[in-house]
Amino acid sequence: MQEKVKNRWLIAAAAVGIHLSIGSVYAWSVFTKPIINQFGWELSEVQFTFSIAILFLGLSAAFLGHYVEKHGPRKSGTLSSIFFGLGIAGSGLAIHLESLPLLYLCYGVLGGIGLGVGYITPVSTLVKWFPDRRGLATGLAIMGFGFASLVASPIMQALIVSVGIANTFFILGAVYFIVMFASAQYLSPPPQGWVPEGYSAEEGSGKQIKKDLCQLTANEAVKTRRFYLLWLMLFINVTCGIAVISVASPMAQEIVGMSAAAAATMVGLNGLFNGAGRIGWASLSDYIGRPNTYTAFFLIQLVLFFLLPNLTVPALFMGAMFIIMTCYGGGFASIPAYIADLFGTKQMGAIHGYILTAWAAAGLAGPIFAAWVRDSTGSYTGTMTVFAAMFAVALVISLIIRLDIKKLREQAKQNENSVELAS
Repeated sequence: MQEKVKNRWLIAAAAVGIHLSIGSVYAWSVFTKPIINQFGWELSEVQFTFSIAILFLGLSAAFLGHYVEKHGPRKSGTLSSIFFGLGIAGSGLAIHLESLPLLYLCYGVLGGIGLGVGYITPVSTLVKWFPDRRGLATGLAIMGFGFASLVASPIMQALIVSVGIANTFFILGAVYFIVMFASAQYLSPPPQGWVPEGYSAEEGSGKQIKKDLCQLTANEAVKTRRFYLLWLMLFINVTCGIAVISVASPMAQEIVGMSAAAAATMVGLNGLFNGAGRIGWASLSDYIGRPNTYTAFFLIQLVLFFLLPNLTVPALFMGAMFIIMTCYGGGFASIPAYIADLFGTKQMGAIHGYILTAWAAAGLAGPIFAAWVRDSTGSYTGTMTVFAAMFAVALVISLIIRLDIKKLREQAKQNENSVELAS
């Protein structure tokens, strides 16, 4: 009996369900003040919870990528729902017991592991279901992660006021577990040899799916130069993006003279453009290609970071910030498709996990680096100039990687020709 093929758009919806849940980590700041007010803990102590979560996101994505490939998306999605649900609900217990170490363990470690596995699982599945529109598919899921804080923040705020911090964590833990667990049950890779409607797997009949340049395992991928070039491009994009996010409000007040309220509004809108950039740039990458997309990111940001300290008109300053945010989000959303283009889909989840260590490293380095340069130079001008220089380096890397791609294409052509001659 022929296997019933699942609806790939429902697979995409399930992926968005998981990413909308785990992306709520970006709304952590909603809890910061209420927790400080209730227990009198230091801001740095409470903020450290978020840092641990992002660190474990990167670590678990790297170390559990092979688990995702070996056991499939349904099992790894279920594992993610258990870790994330327990982590959030356990944070409620930590608040109830007034224990900061328990909060670190539950929200930071358990929640962070759920984050990492939950991040790579749907993305590696979607790439296989959308060989014709990889950018759009991964952009959809990762857009869910970017937009999650916009959805979660007001709900969290309302719950904290009405039922208290501990009960908010209990409720959210249960809701996220149900959404993620249900979504994970629908996830599965496409059947062997499946191609989208209107396309053909056979040469010369119907529309052809663009072939991957090669099919490598994760351990083979990390031995190639292009893996490290991709890693560096993501690291620079995320470091500069996170750094500018972390100082957006004070910088707007210092450079443009915006009021605290206006700067706060701009920060809120940053999230909107971050999310929009994820789907916009990733979809565009299907048409202009991933190499051109990344070159565009770095060229645009090189100019804008250089101009940013000199933009004294609030509208121009905000416009520049919003474009930077689209590039920041777009970098996250386009990387899975780029990985699949360069290494194939054989162990895409594991390779994506390894590449995401750049995010964990940048999450720690970006804000610290921005604060250090600001303190050393006494102004944001020096900070932005340093970041503009980093984008110049990233721009060069985005051009160097094209040499590797050209070489891969030539090898693939030679292999095809030798196969044809042999047959």
